[in-house]
Amino acid sequence: MLANRAAWDDDAPNWVERGRKSWAGEPNWGIWQVPETEAGLLPDVDGLDAVELGCGTGYISAWLARLGARPVGLDNSGQQLATAQRFQEEFDLRFPLVHADAEHPPFRDERFDFAISEYGAAIWCDPFVWIPEAARILRQGGRLVFLGHSYLSMLTFPDVGPTGETLQRDHFGMHRFEWPEDEGGIEFAIPHGEMIRLLRSSGFEVEDLVEIRAPEGAETPEDPLATAEWSRRWPIEEAWKARKR
Repeated sequence: MLANRAAWDDDAPNWVERGRKSWAGEPNWGIWQVPETEAGLLPDVDGLDAVELGCGTGYISAWLARLGARPVGLDNSGQQLATAQRFQEEFDLRFPLVHADAEHPPFRDERFDFAISEYGAAIWCDPFVWIPEAARILRQGGRLVFLGHSYLSMLTFPDVGPTGETLQRDHFGMHRFEWPEDEGGIEFAIPHGEMIRLLRSSGFEVEDLVEIRAPEGAETPEDPLATAEWSRRWPIEEAWKARKR
């Protein structure tokens, strides 16, 4: 967690303008900005106590607040939270911000109705730790939604550059990915079978797995995780939806 905190504190200035654009816009997801009307990741959150696990600049929490939820944004990076706090002033929309990581969320049991992570905890925290913690802080019937790199993309990412069409690593034993220093911090990913078993053993019922496809006409950005052509053929991202039993 300390390595990822340092990496994100250093990288925080690079996310300010993207954060501002997301604060000002409607809900959309992932690197291809798929609209919520197509992705369907959010339940009706009006009146719900919600927590964003790894909120970064806080734009998802802002979306939730505008939809009637009572969000709390948690992040491992103090610099990212400082940006989120500036946006609260800029957009006149305030909600609590907590400096902590999702492996150790400082909340009482059954505090929330809804938990969400777009990247954040979904890739930067150990799933065998943060998912049971998410279950602990959710009420019975509470929902968990998290989006990150797809299982397929994690198998095909090279150490440097965008994902390709060749397997780069083993399926069995995948868990912790320590990228080169100039490429990022420490990420986590596990195969689908392990994820299903982990969610079930943590008290969740899996409701859906949404595989994100690049929209028609999408253009490959600079320094991409994957090209638009790749992402029309295979999912670069996926989102899990689960409910606490």
